[in-house]
Amino acid sequence: MKIEHVALAVQDLEQAKAFFCTYLEATSNAGYQNPVTSFRSYFLTFDDGTRLELIHQEGQVDCKKPLPRTGYVHIAFSLGSKEKVDLLTKRLKDDGYTIFRGPRTTGDGYYESCVVDFEGNLIELTV
Repeated sequence: MKIEHVALAVQDLEQAKAFFCTYLEATSNAGYQNPVTSFRSYFLTFDDGTRLELIHQEGQVDCKKPLPRTGYVHIAFSLGSKEKVDLLTKRLKDDGYTIFRGPRTTGDGYYESCVVDFEGNLIELTV
């Protein structure tokens, strides 16, 4: 069994698509729109076949995302090396994104950094 995809509800669908395509090299489908329900989505595919669905629907509530919290906390992306984690973390910081923590080696041996995206979601970058 495998996870087929994960969905992330966002306020700005186009900005979310641009973020994941620009920084994490996702490829997007053409998108889907249901004019009756005002639901829109994109499926993003990463080089290993993993998929992330970005969704938006008029009227959805953008709740505060304090940490620590219950529920989904972050999405982790394996970049393949410490150097790539360092480079992408620096690039995101230079582009104005907040670095929540790292780059660092965690107590259980992971090398990671956590970046806050434009809507307050945590994106973990790891080896």
